[in-house]
Amino acid sequence: MTVDLSAFTAITVAVSAPTATVTLNRPEALNAITPTMLEELNQAFEALDADPSVIVIVLTGAGRAFSAGVDLKALAAATTAGGKVGDLLDRPARAFTARAGTMGTIVVAKVNGFCFTGALELALACDIVVAADEAKLGDTHAKWGLRPTWGMSQRLPLLVGLARARELSYTARTFTGADAASWGLFAASHPLAELDVRVDELTAAIAANSHGSLQAYKALYAVAEKLPLPDGLAYEASTHFAIADSADRVATFR
Repeated sequence: MTVDLSAFTAITVAVSAPTATVTLNRPEALNAITPTMLEELNQAFEALDADPSVIVIVLTGAGRAFSAGVDLKALAAATTAGGKVGDLLDRPARAFTARAGTMGTIVVAKVNGFCFTGALELALACDIVVAADEAKLGDTHAKWGLRPTWGMSQRLPLLVGLARARELSYTARTFTGADAASWGLFAASHPLAELDVRVDELTAAIAANSHGSLQAYKALYAVAEKLPLPDGLAYEASTHFAIADSADRVATFR
């Protein structure tokens, strides 16, 4: 089925190969997450991953926010038994986080502003996160009597360590993009005025490399998150990847 990338209502998609930009586009609501937004994200990312001209997808938000988190109206309509936000949100959100981490296309989250709770979970599922120094972030599940269901409890300690993850989640405190970069939660942060240029430089550097090699790295790093080092080394040594441009690229150095 062909997806019309111009027909979405909660996101926008712009393709300038080898990069595509997907923008959460509810600025009047600080890009708060709705079931419609999540469904559109899944459709857009599936279509872009199938486009061989797209090597990198940038995920960002319109206006002052990446996303303030789950829309309270959507949450009010959900059954929050046991602190879960409900399948209406959980199913498409978990589909998206799984897709972002396993698709062949590289996904860069550009966190331009507010990024709280569910939005932070979406960002952390991406391959690389770059933020504005001034961006305000937090894991506020406990503030609202909720518990994570989109990956926070697993990805946050993996990136910053269990001690800091506990402190951030237990206090539900706000921190900055600069903080996140200094802890290793994000790859980098830059002043907001420089963020677009810096992310453009990053995506250009990524896209200049072999798409096949990037796909291999993505698959191998996914394994590195799961396996002990000896098993990961064995997997790396034994796994075959189809990389079509190896000979041509090596030939340029002969």
